[in-house]
Amino acid sequence: MKRHPERLRQRLRVDLRERPELLLVPAVFVVVMLAWEFAVPAVGIDDYVLPRPSQILAALRTQSADPLFWGHLKVTVLESLYGFLLGVAAALVLGTAISQVRLIERTFMPYVVAFQTVPKVALAPLFVVWFGFGMTSKVVMAAVISFFPVLVNVIEGLRSADADRIQMLTVFGAGRFQVFRMVRLPSALPFIFAGLDIGIVFAILGAVVGEFIGAKEGLGYLLLQTNYNFDIAGMFAVLVVLSVLGLIAHSIIRFAQKRLVFWAEDDSGRRPA
Repeated sequence: MKRHPERLRQRLRVDLRERPELLLVPAVFVVVMLAWEFAVPAVGIDDYVLPRPSQILAALRTQSADPLFWGHLKVTVLESLYGFLLGVAAALVLGTAISQVRLIERTFMPYVVAFQTVPKVALAPLFVVWFGFGMTSKVVMAAVISFFPVLVNVIEGLRSADADRIQMLTVFGAGRFQVFRMVRLPSALPFIFAGLDIGIVFAILGAVVGEFIGAKEGLGYLLLQTNYNFDIAGMFAVLVVLSVLGLIAHSIIRFAQKRLVFWAEDDSGRRPA
């Protein structure tokens, strides 16, 4: 029984040597929070300008005790999720078509590039006019913002397939769909997941931006309300929640990538960006 704790300590020391970030990440967070907590009053900054972490935590507790807060959170999550799924579906279909059919690429790619140069945030008021103040305009906004990073990665990923492998399958009589399924799609998956990782965060951004322009619920709407009430601690609390949403979404995508694209690790154990 005495050897078991010793083995655990040895394993912990090995893990910390191989992955020092397991200790450094929480240590940096604690140091920054403590410095923030004590530096604000020491420097003489008013709490209504820059609240301390303890005040932000108190505001977060107050908001979490209000059922309306969870309603706002649910709305933003659904808007982001629906917009992300819509944007990803469109990007997969159009990206596959552009990368596989030369005529489609020459026909639609100029329009895609032109639309990509338009600031997506500037489209939010237009979407509100077209689709109203409800959830639809925010879903469309989230879909549009998350669409382009996924599209670019789908196109580049499908084009990155090894030409020698494609030629070998073709020699053995493989059809176009078989080549796509056995070579192009597996080669594109690391790129696609990189696009998904960016797109899910952009989807949350799109939903919040849409709520800024016109909404009656959602975390963006709540952020505006705390701003109007000059509740700076409450604003920081909402920003913390949005950050946590982004981290959760990022973690889900990374977990799925590790499960589905396990062969994409290089010799150093890192994955493509």
